[in-house]
Amino acid sequence: MPTAIARPIAILILITAATMFAGNHVAARLAFDDGTGLLLAILARGGVALLIMTVLALWQGHRFRVPAGKRGWQVLLGLMIAGQSLCLYSAVARVPVAVALLVMNTWPILLVLLNWAITRRPPSWRLVSIMALILAGVVLVLDVPAWLADPAGMGPNWLPGVAFALAAACFFTVAMWTTDHRLAGMPGSVRSVFTMFTVLIVMVFGGLFSLVPGGLDVPTATQGWVGLALLALLYGTGSTLLFVLAPRLDMARNAPVVNFEPVASLILGFIVLGQTLSPLQLLGGAVVICGIVWLSLVREL
Repeated sequence: MPTAIARPIAILILITAATMFAGNHVAARLAFDDGTGLLLAILARGGVALLIMTVLALWQGHRFRVPAGKRGWQVLLGLMIAGQSLCLYSAVARVPVAVALLVMNTWPILLVLLNWAITRRPPSWRLVSIMALILAGVVLVLDVPAWLADPAGMGPNWLPGVAFALAAACFFTVAMWTTDHRLAGMPGSVRSVFTMFTVLIVMVFGGLFSLVPGGLDVPTATQGWVGLALLALLYGTGSTLLFVLAPRLDMARNAPVVNFEPVASLILGFIVLGQTLSPLQLLGGAVVICGIVWLSLVREL
């Protein structure tokens, strides 16, 4: 059993990883604003992650094989992560990063509903109450009253951006269920290698057949290249940090700290991109984060 890291340091590590993930999305917005193609961004991110995870799996001495009976589930996991990546980056390109991440991070609600649909066991009233709280926060984050009063004032990209973020949450929900219920026995690094490999294949296929117009466009200015490099570096480093140290971070107690990502995105979005949210949206974001942390502490999903 690996020696646990002292809790204050473990929390600092998790906050650092969450900030890296938020920085990845802010960097993606910089890249997209300078003409970087969506598929190219995901290829860069996935390529770095695949390289790191492959080295890690080799270092750990794992064999690169998927057990019989699990190959279809492994392919499904890769496709879900590919869909989540496409949709989340599409959302980040259209709406403030914090809004995209707050909507995306409602996936625990969808996971509860998916488990309900599969097991036929309804969630407890406590879970229903928490989900209602999160949804109330989302309504505030999306500034639904302002939307209803003046849809045009929110801009033409607001609705598709939110739709993409919600689609990303749906893809990630299925990915998490598949990981927990069908692929839990596989070494994490091996599972990640096959997942990233599938993502890269999907992105290359999409580029070759022009399924995403301009998907492989390169940046038109230095800012775009910097954003592209940073999104790949931050995602690869953050995911590796979490993966390598997870056994020592007491995730059962400390996992809710990862929900710092939307908070970090608010701060970085303001500093780097000049994106701001209204006081009502900030209140909604606080409600969503509190609800997600509360939900993550409830065991009986």
